[in-house]
Amino acid sequence: MSNTVLRQLKTRHLSMIAIGGSIGTGLFMASGSAIHTAGPGGALLAYAAIGLMVYFLMTSLGEMATYLPTSGSFATYAARFVDPSLGFALGWNYWFNWVITVAADITIAALVISYWEPLRFLPAWGWSMVFFTLIFLLNTLSVRAYGESEYWFALIKVITVIVFLGVGVLTIFGILGGQYIGLANFTSGDAPFLGNGFSGSFFTILGVFLIAGFSFQGTELVGITAGESENPQHSIPKAIKQVFWRILIFYILAIAVIGLLIPYTSPELLGADVDEISKSPFTLVFERAGLAFAAAVMNAVILTSILSAGNSGMYASTRMLYAMGNSGMAYARFGRADRRGVPIWALLATAIVALGIFLLQMVSDGAYEYIVAASGLTGFIAWLGIAISHYRFRRAYLAQGKSLQDLVYRAKWFPFGPLLALALCILVIIGQDTQWLLHGEFDWQRMVITYMGLPVFVGFYVYHKLRHHTRKIPLDQVNLSQDAD
Repeated sequence: MSNTVLRQLKTRHLSMIAIGGSIGTGLFMASGSAIHTAGPGGALLAYAAIGLMVYFLMTSLGEMATYLPTSGSFATYAARFVDPSLGFALGWNYWFNWVITVAADITIAALVISYWEPLRFLPAWGWSMVFFTLIFLLNTLSVRAYGESEYWFALIKVITVIVFLGVGVLTIFGILGGQYIGLANFTSGDAPFLGNGFSGSFFTILGVFLIAGFSFQGTELVGITAGESENPQHSIPKAIKQVFWRILIFYILAIAVIGLLIPYTSPELLGADVDEISKSPFTLVFERAGLAFAAAVMNAVILTSILSAGNSGMYASTRMLYAMGNSGMAYARFGRADRRGVPIWALLATAIVALGIFLLQMVSDGAYEYIVAASGLTGFIAWLGIAISHYRFRRAYLAQGKSLQDLVYRAKWFPFGPLLALALCILVIIGQDTQWLLHGEFDWQRMVITYMGLPVFVGFYVYHKLRHHTRKIPLDQVNLSQDAD
C-alpha cells in the first residue's frame, strides 16, 4: 500500500470527461419536458442562464485546481480557504450523493436494457448486479483505465449529439422529412415564453432552471480528476475553456432544434423517462427525419450514458473519500492507495454502501425515496461551495501580497463570476418547489422530500462544528501552500 494516487490522466481524458460530464439523460430525455413547461424560448433562456453559471463555476474551479490539484477538489478548497467544517460537510455530502447515484444508475440501466426482448432472460436485479460488477471492476484498475473508458463513453455521446444536430437542421429545412418547418413552433400559440404575464413566465423558467441544473451536474468532475492528471496546469485550463462552447453547441443548439421541430404543445414531450425511449426528443426527431431504428440506437446511447454516470459516480465518491481520509475527515485507512494508485479501501467502502442502498430500494421504496431526496440538492450545494471557496481563495491570495500574474490559470470577471453563480444557485435551491411558488399548493410531504438535502448538509456541518469548534479562517491565515496534503 502507498498513500498516493498516480498522475496518469492525459489531456484528452480530462477534456472528454469534462464533455461527458454535461451530456447525459438530462439532455437526451428531460429536454423535451423543459420545452413543454416553459416553451422553446423559455427553455433556451433557462439553459443559457444555467450554462453561463456553470461556465463561471468551472473557471473558478479551474483557477483553484491548477493552483492546488487534488482529488478532494472543492471539499479540500472549502476546508483550506473558508472553514474546515464547510469542507467536511461538502465532502461527505458529495460522497453520499454519488453513492446514491451509483445505486440509482444500476437500477435504471436494468430498465433500459430490457428494451431488447432477447436480453430479458435475466431479471432486472440480475442485470443491475452485472452492471454493478462491471463498474466496480473498472474502478479497481488504474486511473488510466477509468480515463480511457470515460473517453469512449463520452465520444459516443458527442457523436450522437453532432449527428442529431445535423439531421435536425436538414429536417427543419425540409431536406429530410420532406416538409419545411422554419420558425413556426417558436411563434405559435403562447410561444416562445409560457406563463401568465411576466411573473408567470419567470416561475415557469425557474422550474426549468432545476431541470437544466441537474443536466449540467457532473461538470465539476474535472476538479476531482485534477489530482490524477499528468499535467494539470495544461490539461485543466484546456478542459475548462471547452465548457462554454460545449454548452453552446450541445445544449443550446439541441434545445433550439427540438423546439423548432416539435411543438411545445405536443404530449410526446411529456413523461419521457429512460424506460420510454420512444418519447425521447432525440428519438422523435430521428423518426421525423425518416431514420429507421432510431429508438434502438438512442436506447444504446442512453444505456452507455447511464453506465458512464455510474462509472463516474464510483470514481468520484471513491476519490472524495480517499481525500477525506488523507485530510483527517474520514478514517485514515481510506487515504491509502495500492501500487496501481487505486484507493482500494475507499473503493470497497463506497461499493458496499452503494450495494446496500440498491438492496434497500428493492425491499422498501419508501425508505429509498427519502434517501434519494436527501441527496437531491447536493449538486447545487457543491456548486455553492465552489463559488464561495474561489471568492475566498482570490481574496486571501491578494491579501497575502501574491501577484495574480503568478497564477497558471486565472478566472475571468472576478468577483462577478462566482457571485453570479452563488446568486443563481441560491435562487434555484429556493425555487425547487415550483408548485408552491406558482399555484400556492403547499404540501408538507412534498416540501420535506424537495428540501431534505438542506438539513442533511447542515447536519454534517453542525456535527463537525460542535466536535472541532472550527471558525472561518481569516484571510491572512488561509493556507496557500501548494502542498495537497
